Amino acid sequence: MTRKEEIVNAASQLFKEKGYSAVSVRDIAQATGMKAASLYNHIASKQEILSILILDLANEFTSGMANIRDREISPLQKIEKVIELHIDITVNQSEALAALNNDWMHLGEDDLASFVQMREDYEDNFRNIIKKGIKIGQIQPRHPEVILFSILSTLRTLYLWYQKRGKLDVNVLKKDMVAVLLRGIV
Repeated sequence: MTRKEEIVNAASQLFKEKGYSAVSVRDIAQATGMKAASLYNHIASKQEILSILILDLANEFTSGMANIRDREISPLQKIEKVIELHIDITVNQSEALAALNNDWMHLGEDDLASFVQMREDYEDNFRNIIKKGIKIGQIQPRHPEVILFSILSTLRTLYLWYQKRGKLDVNVLKKDMVAVLLRGIV
């Protein structure tokens, strides 16, 4: 792991614990065992760290969605894969996910525009999968926006629930979460 990666990882943990605004460059330096002035040999600013965290994760979601969208599987199977994508990212990158969910508005102007566009494209792709599923009768004829909101709001906050519940087996989590989100509880 490079020194820059160590800095980003330490900042990610601090952002998750305290929030981006409450974390100083000095806090990040202390967490990495460096002096604040030395930190700038590896990064330009605290905002650069936030951009790395959020845009790398947003790119991971974007490429995951593109892969799912382009597969020759049913809309219902695609939604299952999207849920599994969110679970994998949650389990493996909860700190970065916290920054993405809570601190995205602190991105610089260009990065913010890029992030918002990626998020909108992601939701459009998901919405289209849902609409196709409704059209072919795989999904009940409910409003696509309600379905999209219900699934994404659960998945976006999964990192909060997951960290409180300890390490639930990821395969059990995927199986049960797919079942509950797609088939309900009755």
